[in-house]
Amino acid sequence: MGHLLSKNGYRLKKRTRKLHHRKKKKRNCFLQGPCMLCFIVHGNSSGLDDDSDHLETSVYGSGRCHNNSAPGISVPGVGGVGIGAAAASKLAGRYTALASPEDCAKFLLSPRELALWEGQGRSLLSAVPAKLIPPPALFRTAVVSVPVPGCTSDYTEMVCKRKCSEVQRCTPCKQPRCAFPTAEGGLENGGVGVGGGGGGGEASSNTETGHCHLPLCPFPSSSSSSSSFSPADGCCGLGLQGDSSQSSDSSSCCQHHHDDGHGRVSDAADTLSINHLPSSILLKVLSHLTVKERCLCASLVCKYWRDLCLDFQFWKQIDLSGLQQVNDDLLVKIASRRQNVTEINISDCRGVQDHGVCSLASHCPGLQKYTAYRCKQLGDLSLSALATHCSLLVKVHVGNQDKLTDEALKKLGEHCSKLKDIHLGQCYSITDEGMVALARGCPKLQRLYMQENKLVTDRSVRAVAEHCPELQFVGFMGCPVTSQGVIHLTGLRNLSILDLRHISELNNETVMEVVRKCRNLSSLNLCLNWSINDRCVEIIAKEGRSLKELYLVSCKITDHALIAIGQYSSTIETVDAGWCKDITDQGATQIAQSSKSLRYLGLMRCDKVNEETVERLVVQYPHIVFSTVMQDCKRTLERAYQMGWSPNTSNAS
Repeated sequence: MGHLLSKNGYRLKKRTRKLHHRKKKKRNCFLQGPCMLCFIVHGNSSGLDDDSDHLETSVYGSGRCHNNSAPGISVPGVGGVGIGAAAASKLAGRYTALASPEDCAKFLLSPRELALWEGQGRSLLSAVPAKLIPPPALFRTAVVSVPVPGCTSDYTEMVCKRKCSEVQRCTPCKQPRCAFPTAEGGLENGGVGVGGGGGGGEASSNTETGHCHLPLCPFPSSSSSSSSFSPADGCCGLGLQGDSSQSSDSSSCCQHHHDDGHGRVSDAADTLSINHLPSSILLKVLSHLTVKERCLCASLVCKYWRDLCLDFQFWKQIDLSGLQQVNDDLLVKIASRRQNVTEINISDCRGVQDHGVCSLASHCPGLQKYTAYRCKQLGDLSLSALATHCSLLVKVHVGNQDKLTDEALKKLGEHCSKLKDIHLGQCYSITDEGMVALARGCPKLQRLYMQENKLVTDRSVRAVAEHCPELQFVGFMGCPVTSQGVIHLTGLRNLSILDLRHISELNNETVMEVVRKCRNLSSLNLCLNWSINDRCVEIIAKEGRSLKELYLVSCKITDHALIAIGQYSSTIETVDAGWCKDITDQGATQIAQSSKSLRYLGLMRCDKVNEETVERLVVQYPHIVFSTVMQDCKRTLERAYQMGWSPNTSNAS
């Protein structure tokens, strides 16, 4: 009924008519407690009839009446004129007869009456004849009950027909803005809006008390009444009490709001999301995404995730390999905004030119690792800029760049003395001159890989062996080096991995000498060297005390080589003898029986080894992986089944 207190009745009627065309909304009053009309006070005068009004108070639904006598509370009128019992009863009768929102909209007070009701406070009580309203019900609000002389059980207190229960207490939460703003932007005088409009509103929040106000009950009809309060309801059963047979409507109403309150709590729980986690945990989660996933997916979720994806730790190591959208403009933006980049990979980025790499180098002096495989469009300019501006470089992988020449290697040797890892495979323009300059300027080099560099000869091998004593990985696959150059590698005491594939002029004596002198050698690759024979393999098995991997694909060996490995070596775990046409069942069986350390035996295209023998060895020695065409196919099919593949789904697709 709070909307009746508005001084702009026409506006309220117009707004009420508009609300009928919209989705019906639950109304709210100006007051946090009952409406002002609920505080009708019956003056205690001598002119009361036999059915004069009295107030009955109840305690928590007990239904007890207190017949204490006390002086009545009179309402001061305007200009010294008070309201008599007849006026109060008349207004109360009209009020209790209201049954719908339409009737409430028509029930407007005169200016004199309106001024009278606006002057009243929260603590006023109302009392009406019992003939006008049903039996009492507890109204749990901030209102204090005041006994009236002659109170009997036939009288009840006047309550708001549009209020349900006391304010539900909960933790402060963000709710929609109140639908009843005042001129000062808030509620005054205990919730009575001054100069504000009426109308229906949804849930409002009281930031001062920490209460969240739930939607109110709809208008009860005149034929039904509310039941008394039950503590089990969770909300106060507020309304006009009738007989017990008519109490179900009010109970369902209160239960509805009780359920609504629980629903709001569950909704608040549902609003918990991943964004409530600490930012450190979210950064850890996002760190498992690739750069592409973070830039094209995660950063588009919300502004918070965008800021997290821009965190500096994600832009220290940047992997842009294979992204054809990457161009010079992107590298310039990365360089200008993220100057703490320490590692970048632009392999297979065909849109990147020397200009973009130069800009990156000039803005990121702390760059330490640079990878650019198969970027054939890049030349000496980009690598020279990196060498000049990024003196902290420790890793440079620029395989398959045809335009690189000795000039870039000279720059690296001149400025990058901390370089430890370099990959120059298939850079066909590099010669011994550049390799010598690189070896002299980078004494801390630990990994050097060359592949099919046709202009790199024994001179480069000798320079590397002399000036880079810390080398641990050396590869000269397909390079025109000979045994005279390889023999210089015996001076590398820390050498652990040696790749000598496809060395046309490599003899057995050189290989045996390298194995004898390099005591830390753990992996030796001699594939595609037809000069390697059984005697060389036997010496390798005897002298290679730390050797764990031996690759002999397409070498000129027989069963005696495999038997020697099984007999003399206690450390070799991997042996690949694929495409060795002279290997038979005997060699495969003997090495499997005698070797205690063997875990992998490659027999791919060893045509003299029967598949039945391999099947028997697989059963007898389950700790060894036997690699043949049939065995590899079986393992592939087994993995496919484990991943959910089936022939039926394949045919259907």
